[in-house]
Amino acid sequence: MVDRTAWHSIRVRNYEADLSDTRVSLDTVLDPIGVKQIMGDVVDIDVATRRVAWSASGGTQSLQYDRMVFAVGSQLVHPPIPGLAEHAFDVDTYEAAARLNEHVAGLPLRSPTEGRYTVAVIGGGLTGIEVATEVVAKLKAAIEHSPRAGQKPAPRVILADRQPRIGSDMGDNAVPVIEEALEALGIEIRTGVSVASIDGEGVTLLSGERIPAATVVWCAGMAANPLTSRFPTERDRFGRLSVDAFLKVKGMAAEFAAGDSAWLPIDGTHSTVMSCQHARPMGRFAGYNVVSDLLGLPMLPLSIDWYTTILDLGAWGAVYTQGWDRRVASKGAAAKRTKEIINRERIYPPRSGNARDILAAAAPVVQRPPDLFK
Repeated sequence: MVDRTAWHSIRVRNYEADLSDTRVSLDTVLDPIGVKQIMGDVVDIDVATRRVAWSASGGTQSLQYDRMVFAVGSQLVHPPIPGLAEHAFDVDTYEAAARLNEHVAGLPLRSPTEGRYTVAVIGGGLTGIEVATEVVAKLKAAIEHSPRAGQKPAPRVILADRQPRIGSDMGDNAVPVIEEALEALGIEIRTGVSVASIDGEGVTLLSGERIPAATVVWCAGMAANPLTSRFPTERDRFGRLSVDAFLKVKGMAAEFAAGDSAWLPIDGTHSTVMSCQHARPMGRFAGYNVVSDLLGLPMLPLSIDWYTTILDLGAWGAVYTQGWDRRVASKGAAAKRTKEIINRERIYPPRSGNARDILAAAAPVVQRPPDLFK
């Protein structure tokens, strides 16, 4: 396995305040089952010659493969907005999330400005909502621990999106729940807006409105890793590779793909989403099928006949929906408990170091949704 870091990052937890348990050492998962890890950054793939080029501190090297599973995931889109690269934070990686948390904790040490305790979150999708609802508590903690005497200022969080409603992808059933939580947490919203520029003191919208903010967090848009362009086959609007039910890249003889860099009609109709809900079973089936294909054994098709979405809403709780029409099944503290079981237990690889546990977790099966708390 080739990866640029020595860690498996539980990326969906990067919005949280405590990141100490959000990384799992790959050695603890790979070594017990005899998988060799190469730490390097894949820079090129040549499917014609079946070679993968990767770079590390010692230069660029290449590997020959008989079969390959492409599982490099997705990344945050950074459009050419003036000041975005220089001044905005994000939670796309562990390092970026840690940098944001360190910045918020250090706000009391900055010179007093109008927007010192204002956080502007750009992007009202699931990631943006989770960042905004969680950062309220981070701001309060920073203010509470401020070494400066005197009256404590109130935190301000603004969540902005170009769509007419925050969380519009969640559907008409869940959006009112999201709006209830945002209001309860005191989060301001700006809808139907776009960003003109970002600087060290805030955001300017295309409407001309200026939002003074010492912290701007960019959460607007995801795309598959650009290495998908190395495959001479079709890709969707996110850049994801089209795969068949066996996770083999369409039109390719030796290449499989899984996770955020691939898509298929998971139930015959709906496309997979960029979510661990689909990435995990895709990985399990791709791993099984790539070996079966290599050995000339029957492969197993992946199909999932259910769909759920669970959205963390900070101190307010969470909202849990079922079905592609996202019917609300649970909300508040009960949904929060389900969210924590998923994010802090269910999606982790075994950490026992036991080979039997690790291989059992990789079996090509589809887990059912966790039980709901009432």
